[in-house]
Amino acid sequence: MNNLLADKLFRETGADALVVTQEDLAFYLTGFQSSFGVVVVDGDGAKFYTDQRYLEAARANAAPGFEVLEYPRGVKLGELLKGYKSLGVSLQKSFASEYIALNEAGFALKDSTPVFERAMAVKTQKEMQSISAACLAADKAFLSLLPEIKEGMTENDVAALLEYLMRKNGASGTSFSTICAFGANASVPHHETDMTRLKFGDIILIDFGCKVGGYCSDCTRTLLFGDDGKHGEFKEAYGRVLEAHMLVKSEFTSGMTGREGDAIARDCLAKYGLDKYFTHSLGHGIGINIHEYPNLSPKSEQVFADGMVFSDEPGVYFEGAFGVRIEDTVTLKDGKVVSLTDTDKSLTIL
Repeated sequence: MNNLLADKLFRETGADALVVTQEDLAFYLTGFQSSFGVVVVDGDGAKFYTDQRYLEAARANAAPGFEVLEYPRGVKLGELLKGYKSLGVSLQKSFASEYIALNEAGFALKDSTPVFERAMAVKTQKEMQSISAACLAADKAFLSLLPEIKEGMTENDVAALLEYLMRKNGASGTSFSTICAFGANASVPHHETDMTRLKFGDIILIDFGCKVGGYCSDCTRTLLFGDDGKHGEFKEAYGRVLEAHMLVKSEFTSGMTGREGDAIARDCLAKYGLDKYFTHSLGHGIGINIHEYPNLSPKSEQVFADGMVFSDEPGVYFEGAFGVRIEDTVTLKDGKVVSLTDTDKSLTIL
């Protein structure tokens, strides 16, 4: 019995065999997570080779249609694939050493990256269930976190507590290292969470997400810890970013490009002279990986369709002063944007 998904991608690649060595792509095909495995799909079926650490679990949990085999000890990948003339491999995700070895072994290599990107971009019902569960776990954890935030806590304290709460709400782990930034640290979009202590009047920016069933969520909330009456500029910027965020949800539709989606938010901020402080793209695809195809950026001509999951995350950053980012994980359904992370986005003052 063939695995229908694996067989479809193999045939679209147009090679004698589709070969996958990357953890994320192997998981996508087999539904089984492991740190080592090789998927080989040809006209005769699909095989998943792994080592003794995973054999028992893989045989019990790999997707139907996969023959699970022990990877032969001491055998190089080229030897395992002997007999094929052409191989479909993800050149974008392959290490140079693997590419060179396969090339020197005489295989003609065809890039399978576009095939995987197209397939992984549109989520199945099962994938959507996992992503929705990851979003719900993140939402619940964030709401539980808010009353626990106290003056004197470090950024690291808050990040660690949020990560614990996400696990408590069903997550298997984080989608990425949680970003927690206090005060002026929020002006760095990818601030490295540190031991800065929270004080009255600080801005708090938290970028977080978790995994359920191997799939990610992604969310950012910007808060104010006590109102010292000195945050007029921040509050105004927050309102503009929220306006841009919500405008994307109301105006972006299936059939539009990532460039057009990015422009909705960027043009909104430009009305207030804030577009020059919007220093990153509007969003990115979300799935097994936290950053996937397709993207919403000024150069993206990728066309969005129902079933795609991505982030809506406009932000503005004022060096040495503050930053504001508001992000939800969203999807397209019946042509319209639907939010999967759904906690209140109006300015919260703790």
